[in-house]
This record gives sequence, C-alpha cells and structure tokens, in this order.
Amino acid sequence: MNVIDFEIHVNEALDAQARHDLDESLLTIDWVVSLRFNDRRIHLIAVAFNADLTRSGMLLDAINRQGYTAQRCGGI
Repeated sequence: MNVIDFEIHVNEALDAQARHDLDESLLTIDWVVSLRFNDRRIHLIAVAFNADLTRSGMLLDAINRQGYTAQRCGGI
C-alpha cells in the first residue's frame, strides 16, 4: 500500500457537527486510511489515502459532493 498524506482546505466554516458528519462520511471510503481536522485551524483536514487505489482529486470530489468547496494545500 502506497499511503500519501496531504492537507485539504475547506472554504466553508464547519461547526463541530459538520466536521463530525464529514469525517464519518469520508472514512467510509475504502481508500481513505485516516483523516483528522485541525482543532486550531478548523478549515484544514489532514488526510492519508491509499495512492494505489485513487488520486487526491477523487477525495476533493467527494467533499464537493457533500456541498463544500475544498482545495489541496500540499503534502504533510
């Protein structure tokens, strides 16, 4: 497994419930290994995914389908 870590910036302000819902939704995706919201910078999500199965753009698409606007910030 080729695990890649990167950071995502979500444009919208996410309250605790929205972060929880997004977290639960994204963790159901097979190729997402882990994700963690930054408590001090609530717009940032640290994500690890299996690069053998997908690309980071697919995760951004999954976030966009939830109604949020997100961009990749860079590697961790």
